[in-house]
Amino acid sequence: MTGPGIPRIGPEEEAELLSVVRERELSRYRFDDHDGTARMSKVARFEQEFRALTGARHCLGMNSCTSALFAGLLAAGVGPGDEVIVPGYTFIAPIAAIAHTGAEPVLAEIDESLLIDPADVAARITSRTKAVIAVHMLGAPCDLDALGALTRDHGLLLVEDCAQAGGGTYHGRHLGTFGRFGAFSLNVFKTFTAGDGGVLLTGDDDLYETAFALHDHGAAPLRMGVTDGPPLFGLNLRMHELTGAVALAQVRKLPDTLRTLRANREKFADAIGDLSGVTRRPLHDPDGDCATVLAYTFASAAMADEVAGRLGTITLGRSGKHNYANMPQLQPGRRASPTSGTRRPDGAAPRRTYPPGSLPRTDDLLDRTIALSVGVVDSYLGSGVGIDVTAGDDAIEAAARLFRTTVGDVAKAAS
Repeated sequence: MTGPGIPRIGPEEEAELLSVVRERELSRYRFDDHDGTARMSKVARFEQEFRALTGARHCLGMNSCTSALFAGLLAAGVGPGDEVIVPGYTFIAPIAAIAHTGAEPVLAEIDESLLIDPADVAARITSRTKAVIAVHMLGAPCDLDALGALTRDHGLLLVEDCAQAGGGTYHGRHLGTFGRFGAFSLNVFKTFTAGDGGVLLTGDDDLYETAFALHDHGAAPLRMGVTDGPPLFGLNLRMHELTGAVALAQVRKLPDTLRTLRANREKFADAIGDLSGVTRRPLHDPDGDCATVLAYTFASAAMADEVAGRLGTITLGRSGKHNYANMPQLQPGRRASPTSGTRRPDGAAPRRTYPPGSLPRTDDLLDRTIALSVGVVDSYLGSGVGIDVTAGDDAIEAAARLFRTTVGDVAKAAS
């Protein structure tokens, strides 16, 4: 149960953490730095280096990706009466962030890439639609050309949930820099980690300033004063200095981590080869994929379920709070948040619910798909078998042989 960042923790992270403890500076702020001579905080240095890596204009370290999504949506003006389209295959966090702004999550189908289907998004746009969230699930970029054109044509916000795709790119440009803002996670299953934590990237000055105020009690960026606009009630969603120390060391390793993952993905896929009745997940940009998993879709759900059972894993349809059908908050009669009622704020029709079967194409694809780990070993996600980022050629070949053999045995038994 680990992501690619955890096995790479070493003396670099220890050194950054030790310097924080020795300096006794546990906050990103240097409150007594009256002459501006204090050493830059680890959080600020992490923001600086991640901004440089991605080419983003602004980078804001936060306590979680969920907080980054919530603050970013609020800063973008999303609120009661709005609808935000999000895929039915995602972690629950973006759906929760939408709900807590007072807006309504509208779930859309995925396609064979296991990512949000632009055509289905187009069919779900209404006069209430405010934004579309592109969730780069399993480390792979969405079809940002189609989503970008669609949101521009309809005057909508495009938001990127990059929780599982830190460091990923789309045609050479970093994920998180295409939408109004991008949100990243630093939890233990991600490409770079600090245990927990999050990041918001944006090229929008106003959104950055408002998100900063929301994440730090209404303060202006770097606490240079109150916000320039109307007074704003903020929260405390800040990144801790110890988190920033680990994140700083990890982000410096991220390019090499991704090179290793991508090389191992190709070795793993080549060793598996072509399998009858099984299709490898198509990617919108193979070079930009983070290569944390290899996903294979079977001709039937029964075959996928049998193979998964023999391997000791699950199909993606069973992957907990990543599949809308497994989220009780979306079922009829459930109260999704402490303040949610049965009707919209304007008294319009009751909020939508999404019981299993609401997204038939998503249901079908997830029930027929198995994800093999390349770097994210997570049984809850559905990638509990495969290899990890430390795997050598022998381990890769052994994992490929096990998958090939199991698929072959199940196919033979079914014939």
